[in-house]
Amino acid sequence: MSLYQFALLWLVGTNLLAVVLTVSDKVRAKKGKWRVPEDTLLFVALLGGAVGEYITMHLIRHKKFMITLPVFILLQAALALVLEAKFYFY
Repeated sequence: MSLYQFALLWLVGTNLLAVVLTVSDKVRAKKGKWRVPEDTLLFVALLGGAVGEYITMHLIRHKKFMITLPVFILLQAALALVLEAKFYFY
């Protein structure tokens, strides 16, 4: 498996996890149950799930981290560009 394939699988996985956790948190909030800790949501976003989490939060009208997630997205995009220039994944 190439580094590019690994990175792509990592991003797909972390974004799917972010979507599941965000929806789960919203459902639990509506039911008055125990919620997903904010630290967990932020950690998954930081690991690469920021785009999925941000889009999901908009779709389900979840109002957490609307400034933090775009910052994570910009940082991750910048990191991807730097890695692309340095290692040329393709």
